Amino acid sequence: MLPVAAQRGSAVDAALRPLDDGGPLVGWFRLEGGKHRGAIGVAEGDTIARLVRTSVDAGVPVVGVLSTSGADVHQGVASLHAWGRVARELACASGVVPVVLVVVGPCVSGPALLLGLADVVVMTPDAFAYVSGPAAVEGFTGVPVTHASLGGAHVHDLRSGVASVVANDEDDALHVVADLLSFLPPNNASVAPVHACDDPLDRPCRQSVDMVPASPTASYDVRKVIEDVADDGWYVELRPHHAANLVTALGRVGGHPVGFVANQPSSLAGTLDIEASQKGARFVQWCDAFGIALVSLVDTPGFQPGKDIEWRGMIRHGAELVFAYAAARVPRVSVILRKAYGGAYIVMDSKLLGADLCVSWPSAEIAVMGASGAVQILHGKRLAAIAAGGDESAAASERAALEAEYAEQFMTPALAASRGYVDDVIDPLTTRLVVAGALDALAHKRETTPQRRHSNTPL
Repeated sequence: MLPVAAQRGSAVDAALRPLDDGGPLVGWFRLEGGKHRGAIGVAEGDTIARLVRTSVDAGVPVVGVLSTSGADVHQGVASLHAWGRVARELACASGVVPVVLVVVGPCVSGPALLLGLADVVVMTPDAFAYVSGPAAVEGFTGVPVTHASLGGAHVHDLRSGVASVVANDEDDALHVVADLLSFLPPNNASVAPVHACDDPLDRPCRQSVDMVPASPTASYDVRKVIEDVADDGWYVELRPHHAANLVTALGRVGGHPVGFVANQPSSLAGTLDIEASQKGARFVQWCDAFGIALVSLVDTPGFQPGKDIEWRGMIRHGAELVFAYAAARVPRVSVILRKAYGGAYIVMDSKLLGADLCVSWPSAEIAVMGASGAVQILHGKRLAAIAAGGDESAAASERAALEAEYAEQFMTPALAASRGYVDDVIDPLTTRLVVAGALDALAHKRETTPQRRHSNTPL
């Protein structure tokens, strides 16, 4: 263990040390206790900032445990600059070493913003975090709130997405951190660890075949498909309750760590909305930063429609996911499971967006929209005229025939493959084998990026 000097009486401990017995070396700090309940003052800010910088220099992850009452008001404006200095060091560490913060109590006021700079935030059930407290909220809005209802772990788990995982207690939280770090390299210049795998690569994906319904509108849990493709059926899901219409998880295929991004038909029919786009973009960007290959499982009817969602910036936020995928340089494999319609199909790592391999199940539908909507646009007037003539059955029969014709001519994966939009139409039972083979072939993939200061991400 290599301690990082902290002033006597400070509320922070910091050191380079193993996360646990036999675990990876990390830059570890704990901000808690002291005279002012873990408040960040000059001493605490200096110690944490030095620890983060030392971790970057050593090329090891940063892991912090927080229970802080915020900036130390007893030190005035100096305490604001103290946590600002920490924020600067965390920003410099972003994409260089993994940053994980564990909240085990309060994390309030300006220092709560540090959580937004971390790659992963793990909270315990009694933890809470907010920028403006209950008194300020009630004074401004007249609405009384509690610590828990304003910024409790369940709030950040479900609504804000700040909490990547909610653990049972601190010990469980540190086990989660250890699991997550096992997928990641210690820094962006190292290769992600490969684990021995006894799970056969050619194991048939029978569970997936049985799980995915033939009807494009029927619901199912895409986690079962991830489970079927991943080694030993094991993966760690991040933000499972926030934007549940998109699943993001770390797993392994053939011993290689991968990031799974999957539409979830059991939530909002697998549509993409603002929250799902932001969640997916953040995850894709994180995987790309640390060389983790991406496996996208596509089953989406499109973007979620609505006036409110458009007013809140669906265009800008949808572009975040487009940008993250298009900019990613890691190996990328996309599997179209059942349907891929419209702009959401393109956004979910389509071939010409840059996926290295895009394959489809033979029963999948790939099109601008579903047959029903397309027929309504193309033949709506004619069908309405038939119905107006009093023959509803004839109109229904004609509509069914037109939908079947449209589906056969414009929606098959064979058509997409003939145009180069899909690399292959595969037997669904071989999905795991195909993904593993692609990742092995792409293991040494290298791409160059244009020289620039940085991109202008559509935040």
